[in-house]
Amino acid sequence: MTNNDDYKNKLTDDAYKVCRLAATEQPFSGIYNDHWQQGIYHCACCEQALFTSESKFDTGCGWPSFFASIEIQVLYKTDSSNGMQRVEIQCKNCLSHLGHVFDDGPKPTGKRYCVNSLSLNFQPK
Repeated sequence: MTNNDDYKNKLTDDAYKVCRLAATEQPFSGIYNDHWQQGIYHCACCEQALFTSESKFDTGCGWPSFFASIEIQVLYKTDSSNGMQRVEIQCKNCLSHLGHVFDDGPKPTGKRYCVNSLSLNFQPK
């Protein structure tokens, strides 16, 4: 798919707003927030593998959180929207908005990839 209009038929309205317009889903509303099955989390737009269940952890923040992404599959972009300084994460393959990454995660990385469930599809092992 080459532009945002191509995703309107593939995604739900809410997923389109998150993935293509950088919206944020409501905390504790996503299907993967309290999801602990073993497998791989893929981009909802292009199916690129992004995160493994082995890196998922419970932060209590209301969104799925991971301490690492699958190497080189995530892009990092400065985000100064809403009066905050954050680092946005996007799918490297299709530039879908995933969420943000913070420096308050657990070892071994110290990172917390805070991801919208609507930006993900899960494939069990």
